[in-house]
Amino acid sequence: MTNQKGLKLAYLSAVLNAAIIGFSFLFTKMALEHAPPIDTLTYRFAASFAAMSIPVAFGRIKLKYRGKPLYKALLLATMYPLGFFTLQTFGLEHATSAEGGILYAFTPVLTMLLASVFLKEATTVLQKLSTFLSVFGVVFIFMMKGSSIDLSNMTGIFLLFLSCLAFAGYSVLARSLLRIFSPMEISYLMLGIGFVAFLVVSLTDHVTAGTLDYLFAPLASGTFIVSILYLGVMSSLVTALTANYALSKIEASKISVFANLSTVVSIAAGAMFLGEKITVYHIIGSVLIITGVMGTNRLGRKKATRRMNNADRVEA
Repeated sequence: MTNQKGLKLAYLSAVLNAAIIGFSFLFTKMALEHAPPIDTLTYRFAASFAAMSIPVAFGRIKLKYRGKPLYKALLLATMYPLGFFTLQTFGLEHATSAEGGILYAFTPVLTMLLASVFLKEATTVLQKLSTFLSVFGVVFIFMMKGSSIDLSNMTGIFLLFLSCLAFAGYSVLARSLLRIFSPMEISYLMLGIGFVAFLVVSLTDHVTAGTLDYLFAPLASGTFIVSILYLGVMSSLVTALTANYALSKIEASKISVFANLSTVVSIAAGAMFLGEKITVYHIIGSVLIITGVMGTNRLGRKKATRRMNNADRVEA
């Protein structure tokens, strides 16, 4: 019963994670109107690290790092958030956001490949087809919008591909480390390292250019502050906790496909708050994505449940 409750909470965490990320595109656009990407990341991780530091300081969250392989946790942080956001930021300087969206959709495929090699996670043929179906749903939406990948932007495309590979690597390594660290411990390290790294880069850039006052200028905007609070507390802190909790309970290959649900949420968010039109191809693509996510997770569940029940009997 405890295992079943944990699985339900893990799946709920994965869905919540995708929903929050789906709305993050909206708030990122708003924040970038007031600050450049690196400054936005600095404020984003400052808000998330500060928010989690409060319950840590008051002892509400217990962290125990002694005797644990911290170097592996540092490696994890170099993949996400450092590697992912840095490669994505510089990649989008040479490529379009649509190209970024198309390439990001392939992250579950990369995760599935890495998980099979490093974690020995086995997936059925139907699960593989379901994962590709969810990817196709995202690509279909972008293609119908007239977007495509311009191979002349090879620098940007390569960097965006590496950002997807970094996120896939994070999912696989986190799945492994969560047998040693708690989701809280991993999340706090990720957020802290992200904050320090982006702050150093941002301060260095501004001090070198003599524009340190520009770093604090966005704080005069209420819109920027609201955006940063969402991106920091919800889209960084809560997503880190939900992703790490889900990865502690469910295979990386199953969890990664939930990321494509964020496309469905971003379409709904655009319609609700920006007045963007929802077309037939949006609906078709969304159905393909949702079907793919359900197939990836449900078509292999019987075997997994059977193995888990057998393990429970052995323990009993």
